[in-house]
Amino acid sequence: MMSKNPVAIVTGGSRGVGAATAKLLSSTGWNVIITCSSSIEQAEDIALKCSEQSSEVIALKADVAQDEDCLLAVNTAIEKWGRLDALVNNAGTTKFAWDHGDLAAVSSEDFHEIYSVNVIGPFQMARAAKEHLLKSQNPSIVNISSIAGIKGIGSSIAYASSKGALNTMTLSMARNLGPIRVNAVCPGFIEGDWLKNGMGEERYEATKTHIQNTAPLGKACSPESIAEVIVGLIEKSELVTGQLITVDGGVSLNL
Repeated sequence: MMSKNPVAIVTGGSRGVGAATAKLLSSTGWNVIITCSSSIEQAEDIALKCSEQSSEVIALKADVAQDEDCLLAVNTAIEKWGRLDALVNNAGTTKFAWDHGDLAAVSSEDFHEIYSVNVIGPFQMARAAKEHLLKSQNPSIVNISSIAGIKGIGSSIAYASSKGALNTMTLSMARNLGPIRVNAVCPGFIEGDWLKNGMGEERYEATKTHIQNTAPLGKACSPESIAEVIVGLIEKSELVTGQLITVDGGVSLNL
């Protein structure tokens, strides 16, 4: 039986932007599959909290770099609820190597691993979801990219390159997958443990303070602020497709 609630898949949904997006979608009546490749306990905790709403949320261990896991995520949604209306490609990875001039800091293996999750993963998820999304009244794919892919900055040259590729794929998909709308959200610095662990606390706090002091809007992004943009694109932007939407409080205006 087809669910009356719209249905979304959010990859990388156990923490950060993915968890915030799942929470916001569930609060507005969406059923959600959240995937994670490792922290299944965290994902299950998020699912439990979300399911206290009037919607259903399922945590699923799945690695988007593996095509069979992408198919599993989509098939689980269809078997459970009979429909799919939105896909949020949020799962991502990086290697922290901040000096882009140090080409020895990243290996070919690093590039392959990062691209497998950040580029091939979203492609495989979109491929698995396409036929089901086409049956929706307002189908949408939102790829979570980064200003790194626009400005050539960020945690490593491999990461920036992968997000640039994801941006280009977003444009190609938007041009060719209509009526599915395909957009990318490109955040800047996002508060949270993932970035703090990768940067080290001292550098993290210094960067956050610098943004608060210099960005036009005077504050850094939170996972919740990014989730608001993602859900807005899914629910309220029926004529928006092929857009790379920067969400960074104006930081990139100074770069």
